[in-house]
Amino acid sequence: MTRQLHLGGFQIASQVTHSHAAWRHPASDTDFLRPEYYHRIGRILERGKFDFVFFADLLAAPVRFGDGIAEPLRRGTQATATLDPSIVAASIAAVTSRLGVAITKSATYFHPYELARIFASLDHLTKGRVAWNIVTSLTQGEAQNFGHDDHLDHEFRYERADEFVRTTLELWSSWEPDALVRDKASGVFADPSRVRHVDHDGPYFRSRGPLNVPHSPQGRPVLIQAGSSSTGKDFAARWAEAIFEIDPTPEGRRAYYDDIKSRAVNFGRDPDHVLIFPAFIPFIGETESIAREKQAFHNELADPISGLITLSVHTDHDFSQYDLDAPVEDVQVSGTQGLFDTARRVANRDNLTLRDIGKWYAQGVLLPQFVGTATQVADQIEESFSAAEADGFMVSAASTPGTFNDFVDAVVPELQRRKLFRTEYTGSTLREHLGLPAVTPADFGSAPRIRAVS
Repeated sequence: MTRQLHLGGFQIASQVTHSHAAWRHPASDTDFLRPEYYHRIGRILERGKFDFVFFADLLAAPVRFGDGIAEPLRRGTQATATLDPSIVAASIAAVTSRLGVAITKSATYFHPYELARIFASLDHLTKGRVAWNIVTSLTQGEAQNFGHDDHLDHEFRYERADEFVRTTLELWSSWEPDALVRDKASGVFADPSRVRHVDHDGPYFRSRGPLNVPHSPQGRPVLIQAGSSSTGKDFAARWAEAIFEIDPTPEGRRAYYDDIKSRAVNFGRDPDHVLIFPAFIPFIGETESIAREKQAFHNELADPISGLITLSVHTDHDFSQYDLDAPVEDVQVSGTQGLFDTARRVANRDNLTLRDIGKWYAQGVLLPQFVGTATQVADQIEESFSAAEADGFMVSAASTPGTFNDFVDAVVPELQRRKLFRTEYTGSTLREHLGLPAVTPADFGSAPRIRAVS
């Protein structure tokens, strides 16, 4: 059987995604505060047999660029206005029956018990279609919103996140699948011998358990991550079942793919169960010239300052202090190191100024743009997939919902014709869509310290 790819639709519960031009595009719906906005996207993606819709998130308005909020608000950059994605995901799941919903939640400013309860509840309410995108919050603004003067050091964030994930897995394992009895005749609701205290007492977290949400349909959500630094890639290779990646170059995507798969093997994991999802923005037309006109119109709407505002957020570094028309300086950033390294690598290769990088970042946060007819865009996807750059792709919109409609109506049928993508869902859970094995006790990490409920 021909190896088939996977598809996710990238979203933020706001007016923009990767593209900062998106909210200004005449074809974009910007009424992102209504449930119908998300219902429409979910239905389109499910019609296209996508594996999931993915929601990125930040826990602070962007204040890093020039230490102010006025310009980000005026320009409508990422995170200036954002809904809680877990609430949005529940709303989408209510109007779809197969589409997975992947939600970003931080392992820095929440407690494992709270997060385990949210995701176990969502896994029940979606009938096994939820995923957790694990992030370590990286900006000073997020730290200050949660009562801290500064964010955690990069290496410390991942060390703490490792225990966070382990604790969460222990809590998800506290109910056996058959613990919930609900026998009206005998009056037995749950079997106490099948529910266990966790008694986690680690360097960063304590939790007695058990979780008060019964064992969920998937056992636990699918785990997603986006590590780009060396430490982040180790974390992703250790825990993630799907990895979201940004790299605009084929050689960068191939190197990342090989690196992650090798690291997964080093952690004793099957590399086929660690799926890599590079992202791209498609521009699709009846002819190539029409597609390129669409691309040019979109890209011209992108504002360099908006891009630098978001670059400042992602790197937690203030880029307002540099000359816009000078080359990109070699600076140390404390936020997303891998993303800045990618930007600097391409800037050095192509002699780009900081203004160029800002414009590029506003056009799509370094995402490559796949442009052409449906056949040409499918060619680019197939070439990347066949060259071992990806197991699937994250499709990001230049206008919402137009980009998704174009992709589902034109490109998906071409991928199906080539037998590269499913024509129907064959399973009901996200884990089944992704071809991931069922969860076993070994998948819950190191053996939890557990005791039966008395």
